[in-house]
Amino acid sequence: MTRNYTTQMDAAKKGILTEEIKAVAKEENMEAQKLIQLVAEGKVVICANKNHKCIKAQGVGSMLRTKINANIGISRDCRDYDMEMEKVKSAVALGANAIMDLSSHGNTQPFRQKLVEECPVMIGTVPVYDSVIHYQRDLATLTAQDFIDVVRLHAQDGVDFVTLHCGITKKTIEQIKSNKRKMNIVSRGGSLVFAWMSMTGNENPFYEYFDDILKICREYDVTISLGDACRPGCLSDATDVCQIEELVRLGELTRRAWAQDVQVMVEGPGHVPLNQIAANMEVQKTICSGAPFYVLGPLVTDIAPGYDHITAAIGGAIAAANGAAFLCYVTPAEHLALPNVEDVRQGIIASKIAAHAADIAKGIPGARDIDDKMADARRNLDWDKQFECALDAQRAKEIRDSRLPEDDHSDTCSMCGKFCAVRSMNKALSGQMIDIL
Repeated sequence: MTRNYTTQMDAAKKGILTEEIKAVAKEENMEAQKLIQLVAEGKVVICANKNHKCIKAQGVGSMLRTKINANIGISRDCRDYDMEMEKVKSAVALGANAIMDLSSHGNTQPFRQKLVEECPVMIGTVPVYDSVIHYQRDLATLTAQDFIDVVRLHAQDGVDFVTLHCGITKKTIEQIKSNKRKMNIVSRGGSLVFAWMSMTGNENPFYEYFDDILKICREYDVTISLGDACRPGCLSDATDVCQIEELVRLGELTRRAWAQDVQVMVEGPGHVPLNQIAANMEVQKTICSGAPFYVLGPLVTDIAPGYDHITAAIGGAIAAANGAAFLCYVTPAEHLALPNVEDVRQGIIASKIAAHAADIAKGIPGARDIDDKMADARRNLDWDKQFECALDAQRAKEIRDSRLPEDDHSDTCSMCGKFCAVRSMNKALSGQMIDIL
């Protein structure tokens, strides 16, 4: 069947109810016409490349359920492709809404194509990482056209969204030099663009040739995730001149993309003190005209290596409750190593807790239903139903089964035994004798 629209945004502007919009409306319990309006306005994106045939369409927007992303990818020191696919399968099974392939080594295209062929959730990439790998040339020898061609390659392969560090320009180089930061640029893609500009003396190709990129994204319906090259890498750098000036430029690029019917997400800060998170969300919504905000964490302290999934979940819950639409997970290995399968699991669960807590706070219809079911199951001491309601049923069951009480374990756990308040209240309210000893 021939499409009479180019992108989901183009369809929405024309009032066309696509299969993807229909699926997302059903999933989110939202009227299709309301969703069409939000997609047309750019406040919701449906990342679904025309060439990603097995995708189950999902929407990203602050008025929808908060979505989470899991990062995977090959590095020079960890080159096990099977292990990365195991991470992908585990992440999807645990409820990740997106997978970002951040591979920076090896034969990247076959791995990316395998992801597109087998993975039913949104797939994102950072083409600037792949540029050096694809051409097998030093960074300084690459041309602007080389970078643009890799964006096209990823679009052709079926990637649903690409992170592009378009907002860092020659002006930023001077700001970084004059406004001393503790951590400079911590974005890997941002640092590569900065380095290329410094070595060649040229303007950022993703900014200078943004219109060419829009044509590619419009052709394949690829969503642009405007990368925050100047995101703060420590609390000291949060909400500084470089971060905000880049955000202003991203707001301008957002509106240029919308004019060409290209969907846009805007990426947000990494390390932000607790008391600045809500303000950061409000500033982004204003400057970027309500485009969905995709945040890394934010991490609310710098001193928790090994526990940064918790640090990020704290910030993520506050960010999402105040308007962030998409949380990039952080694992216990953040700042330390490439995450393994267990790190991925912990990162996803922590992000899911943050996203769910935020959805309850925002009043997303139906968000609290599962919590109410859990409360009923706990009141009835129905362990199987409690496991059904749990975000990680396997983990919950493992803990209980490993530490069962000596007797009456159908009623209680080994924490309280017969001193269990729930058991005592159930018996008291039903007129039964409460046996403790």
